[in-house]
Amino acid sequence: MAASHVSVVTNAFEGIECEKQFSQYTCPRCNIRYCSLPCYKSHSLRCAESFMKENVMGGLQQMKPDEESKARMLDILKRLHEEEETDGFHEEDLNPSSLSEETIQKILSGGTISLNDLSLEERKRFERAVASGELSKLIEPWDPWWSRPSAQYISLSSNGTQLVQPIMKEESGKHDNDEGIDELEEIPPGPENPLPPVSKLTASGPSPLLAIHLIDIIYSYCFTLRLYNGDWKADPLESATVVLSVSSILDQSKQPETVSEVLSHCLEKTCSTAYKHMGGLQFGLRLIDDVIHLLHLGRNALICLLCDMQRLIQAAERELKSEKLLKTRKAELKAKLKSADRKIYFITCWVNEQPSEAWTSLTAVLNTEKSSATEYAQSKRSAPRMEEITERGGRPIITEVP
Repeated sequence: MAASHVSVVTNAFEGIECEKQFSQYTCPRCNIRYCSLPCYKSHSLRCAESFMKENVMGGLQQMKPDEESKARMLDILKRLHEEEETDGFHEEDLNPSSLSEETIQKILSGGTISLNDLSLEERKRFERAVASGELSKLIEPWDPWWSRPSAQYISLSSNGTQLVQPIMKEESGKHDNDEGIDELEEIPPGPENPLPPVSKLTASGPSPLLAIHLIDIIYSYCFTLRLYNGDWKADPLESATVVLSVSSILDQSKQPETVSEVLSHCLEKTCSTAYKHMGGLQFGLRLIDDVIHLLHLGRNALICLLCDMQRLIQAAERELKSEKLLKTRKAELKAKLKSADRKIYFITCWVNEQPSEAWTSLTAVLNTEKSSATEYAQSKRSAPRMEEITERGGRPIITEVP
């Protein structure tokens, strides 16, 4: 009896795996007793696999977003799908397979996706949504800085420098919800150094066409900022390319001599195939309103605008240095950006010297031209179509009756 009892006790403390020696240790994971390192290794493979699996799954569970994040993302995807249906996409676009489960899970887990992560069908759908302007509906409309109340109180000295410097939130002790500070930070700062008189920049007097050139530059600036939702810094080089494509003055393609010529060129670019998704003529008329409003704000707002425009061009010049382009294209773009930089600086100095009456008269001319453009747009909408409507074979279905 005694011998049997000793045998049971001894077996209880032997290594479970080897069953040979007295077990001095216990596995912290599974509580199995072992006597030595070889004994531990003989059982550790399945124990380690189980331990790693539980830890990885636990980590993945912690990485999952909360219900609010899921609901917000699914709401965006649902809105995009509904808008595709209501806006009359092609029949194949109406299939419910909007995004694959794998892609949705990657988005929900906080990862970033690129075009390479999309299937061929998903990529086609995305490109159609971009081309049609549908994705822009998911972005909150940008509120231009010149339309904010704080734009009326920009304070510059007689040489253009800032009289009142914006106070940083950390220094002021204000909270993030302080709208006054937020609006102040949205206003582009004026020049860092005093603006020299125009007489020091040129021996001859300034051109009488500078006021017309100013309208062209303001329009192209407003166009670019509305196109990029106010954030030109996201892609300075591409933003500068847009500026050059809209502005005939900075692009050196034309030298308009009247307000009508400036607006005709700008509206033509706005209604072109490249930018028609922005709203066409109606968008162009809205931009003319922006120009009129900025002229109403006067010298201080115009100087801040031109300084922001110059920073845009200079940022594009820096980015161009590292861009891989054909030598001829790179040299051409570099020359245009350098010329645009000089022109903007010169016209900034000119604006600084103009009396407030100059902007009043220029605004009156713009209002007249805008009225003519609006009447033209309305007449085009109400007039019957002049072109023939034809079948696919080319035979006319409806022809104009003289």
